[in-house]
Amino acid sequence: METLTPAQQELYDWLVDYIRTNQHSPSIRQMMKAMDLKSPAPIQSRLEHLKNKGYIEWTEGKARTIRIREDLRGLPILGTIAAGFVNEAFTDDVERLDLNGIPIQSGDYALRVTGDSMVDAMILEGDVVIMRPVKDPQSVREGTIVAARVETGTTLKSFYRSGNQIKLKPANPNYPVMEFPADLVDIQGKLVAVWRGVDPEFSI
Repeated sequence: METLTPAQQELYDWLVDYIRTNQHSPSIRQMMKAMDLKSPAPIQSRLEHLKNKGYIEWTEGKARTIRIREDLRGLPILGTIAAGFVNEAFTDDVERLDLNGIPIQSGDYALRVTGDSMVDAMILEGDVVIMRPVKDPQSVREGTIVAARVETGTTLKSFYRSGNQIKLKPANPNYPVMEFPADLVDIQGKLVAVWRGVDPEFSI
């Protein structure tokens, strides 16, 4: 699918959040206010581009007819994350998780869990963890469950800081605590929620 310009992406993200929250489309005036624009022309142009690129359905001239394409709604599942040892977490989007009605934010993403090191935190193999990107690692609180990238890959663990060392603790006594110098740990996201489907392959 054709990528969006920053201006188009800004409007698209806002539309997704607005429609998910309010269950109806916004007016042109509301979009103008949200994008800090004084004229409707840029909004109409962006909507036309979003429509032509396949991101929305829209009857031109009728703002209230905007619909987010159903096959694009939800969170991107960007691959898997190890709740065990480590693996490569992020890939191209392979599917999307439909979370309509759940208050997710733009930029949130999902990873499917492999392994059982977080079972005592009620995170099981096959679950989908919803993650929020971390802009400032210093803001991460002790005990937060994070997606942490170390030199060998990425893992899902509870975060603890001890001086200039980072401890990544499992929630399963069969796994060791992992400890690394802080400059070798990249906190890529913090846990927002856990989604458990009904796929029998992953049922308890």
